[in-house]
Amino acid sequence: MHSNNKFDVVIIGSGAAGLTLALSLEKKLKVAIISKSKLFEGSTYYAQGGIAAVLDASDSIDAHCEDTLIAGGGLCHEDSVRFTIKNSREAIEWLISQGVEFTRENTEGYKLDEKSNDYHLAREGGHSSRRIIHAADATGKAVSETLINKVNSSKNIIKFENHVAVDIIVERDQPTPTCCGVYILNCNKKTVETFQSKFVILATGGASKAYLYTSNPDGASGDGIAMAWRAGCRIANMEFNQFHPTCLYHPQAKSFLISEAVRGEGGKLILENGKPFMHRFDQRAELAPRDIVARAIDHEMKRLGSDCVYLDVSHLENDFIKSHFPNIYNRCLELGINITEKPIPVVPAAHYTCGGVIVDKHGGTDIKNLYAIGETSFTGLHGANRMASNSLLECIVYAQSAAKSILEKVETTQWQTPPKPWDESKVKDSDEDIIIAHNWDELRRFMWNYVGIVRTTKRLERAKHRIQMLRDEINEYYGNYRVSGDLIELRNLALVSELIIDSALRRKESRGLHYTLDYPDKKQHAQDTILYPPNFKEK
Repeated sequence: MHSNNKFDVVIIGSGAAGLTLALSLEKKLKVAIISKSKLFEGSTYYAQGGIAAVLDASDSIDAHCEDTLIAGGGLCHEDSVRFTIKNSREAIEWLISQGVEFTRENTEGYKLDEKSNDYHLAREGGHSSRRIIHAADATGKAVSETLINKVNSSKNIIKFENHVAVDIIVERDQPTPTCCGVYILNCNKKTVETFQSKFVILATGGASKAYLYTSNPDGASGDGIAMAWRAGCRIANMEFNQFHPTCLYHPQAKSFLISEAVRGEGGKLILENGKPFMHRFDQRAELAPRDIVARAIDHEMKRLGSDCVYLDVSHLENDFIKSHFPNIYNRCLELGINITEKPIPVVPAAHYTCGGVIVDKHGGTDIKNLYAIGETSFTGLHGANRMASNSLLECIVYAQSAAKSILEKVETTQWQTPPKPWDESKVKDSDEDIIIAHNWDELRRFMWNYVGIVRTTKRLERAKHRIQMLRDEINEYYGNYRVSGDLIELRNLALVSELIIDSALRRKESRGLHYTLDYPDKKQHAQDTILYPPNFKEK
């Protein structure tokens, strides 16, 4: 029946959130997964550290909640934090049941049942105990490959690779605006197709590609957030962009992360002269939360005018390094850096979007039958700063919660009138693609310089002025030419960058990941920054 692209559920995005949701629905529903390139090209595949969960007898839900609330700088929603962490064990057991091979050890670790071996639990910055279950230093890859294999063997999940979502289709004649499908660019045929669906789920990841340096793959262009805003959804806390403190600094190493776990196991941050510096910024030194470490590195780089700092593990046992961080060891070796002997050059890089589309605990948005899960969404879990390894957990927990909600509603959800086909009658092929590349580059540079790790009102106002001009240019171009994958991404990224700038201008304090020299203090009362789209209607 999918010849006319009619599905019960269309999932946009193929990371941990999208794949988990598809697998939680596939036995009962006809599901489409839309992926910009190959299924594994999302951020999940590149996640190294692991998944935080309460698995050890000496740990507790209360302790994990407390750590998360502290890291979140007073902005976490306690009910969301508790909901996520309460479901953490079940999420891990589901992943293990799907076949994810987590790293085991012989000492006391987490036993899934009496017959299984123990799982090794790591510790990362901000966590009060060892609670990170992982697959060596390539957890995301293990999760991604396992779930993709399951999806590939399902008869009810149809995959659309090399397809880019353009916009959500909303039926506005209803008492409540209702999602009824999505326009999708088929990159192979270069045509926009209409997908009709009872439910659409945005699982498109974050917007870190707005920045010059990022740990994210190319697809992280904020598509879901932009589409939700245009459809009429509220967006929250976009000023909180997490910069991972340690991205490998090397001309050939595009967005390669040096995992937080390296610092967790004793890695030291040093300057070019070999001197440590983290102790000057925080008593927890290398184990301080990410925002503090990233700001300290940014400060030292600006103070010294240097391109990077260094992360040194050469004092650790060679075998320990190779067995715990095999991917990092091998990747650095390929680039001529033997990390058992030499320190690793690192820079901070845009890593995670803490804000996003406002959702309830089932991932439901302000538009009926439109859901958002994973990094695209704002659940209230991360507050002003995401704690390490809580993000993959959020993907699994909210995907499963969304699946329950959809399965409860699907029988009583009526098909809407078939959406109108995409209209290309007034556009022509572009002969100016250089403009897209130029605008993309300009955007990422001024976002890095003006809306980066440390901000000022003046820089933000400059960025606001630039983004308005840029968006006018892009919208004019979008109105006149046939869409392409690059143009869709640029349009979305420019919109999301404007949402980031607007949110940052509204926050007259420094809190968590938002640090401004004009308002260095934290206000007594914490409040979310909520932006309302022009066409917003209460659900």
